[in-house]
Amino acid sequence: MRHFLDFEKPIAELQRKLDELRSQPGTPALGISWEEEIRLLEAKIQDAQRQLYSNLTPWQRVQLARHPRRPYSLDYLRRTAFTDFEELHGDRLYSDDRAMVAGFARLGGEKVMVIGTQKGRDTKENILRNFGSAHPEGYRKALRLMKMADKFGLPIVTLIDTAGAYPGIGAEERHIAEAIAVNLREMMTFEVPIIACVIGEGGSGGALGIGVADRVLILENAYYSVISPEGCAAILWKDRTAAPKAAAALKITAADLSSLGLVDDVLPEPLGGAHLDLEATAVTLRQGLLKHLAEVRALTASERLAARYAKFRAFGHFTEPESEAA
Repeated sequence: MRHFLDFEKPIAELQRKLDELRSQPGTPALGISWEEEIRLLEAKIQDAQRQLYSNLTPWQRVQLARHPRRPYSLDYLRRTAFTDFEELHGDRLYSDDRAMVAGFARLGGEKVMVIGTQKGRDTKENILRNFGSAHPEGYRKALRLMKMADKFGLPIVTLIDTAGAYPGIGAEERHIAEAIAVNLREMMTFEVPIIACVIGEGGSGGALGIGVADRVLILENAYYSVISPEGCAAILWKDRTAAPKAAAALKITAADLSSLGLVDDVLPEPLGGAHLDLEATAVTLRQGLLKHLAEVRALTASERLAARYAKFRAFGHFTEPESEAA
């Protein structure tokens, strides 16, 4: 059964009416048929969907990025975009962080090392996965496997979907900031191609900890931000309900990030979001990853390293328009 978000209620109501109409028995002998009414209502739903999803606000896209049915990393790894996924565990220092999944896989026949943050579908799994917020050992596991990939010449693919790294006491005691910082430094030095894709939430340093790449892609309804809209609203306006206002001000949508030059490609989603057609989204993701991997692979190692460094060093450079008063 489809899960509708608050802003999708008009479509939910139309869908309810359609389901009721379909459940009504027709009486052909008396010339009673609901086929025409069903056809008209289906067309009305399609029109309503096109109008709604072509004019989404930044906050509505954030809600789609957090949709409880949205595909997570393992959905792509085990069933669709990748094949032959073999998960590897542990950072060899402390423990295995289940919020960070990683291992060998094939991407369209290409052998790769793939790493992704992973959320849970229910309470039990969310506790296991820590709601997709990795501990220091998660980033150290990712680094261990990225070093392995670099040693054996395997391209690295990362899938980002996290509200942020875990800020708990234990994570701080085990130096979460240092773990992320080391990843940023080391990912800048790997000679193999690195492709990152934000598939849902791209939350702050928790996302960037596996996001230093030659190409950064993003799904159409994903977002990438230094802070959550709720956190921004609480700081600036002392009111978390101002999150929609903050989402617009932060410029965190795929379109905004593309216009600012912070991502290299926006991958389209099915109308209504990735959760409505996992297979179609997986095909788009696989094609996007392979396209950019081929382009990056065509460069020499020294060219890749120089381009990667220049790419991230350019972030934050901007020019202000001249004041009209001046």
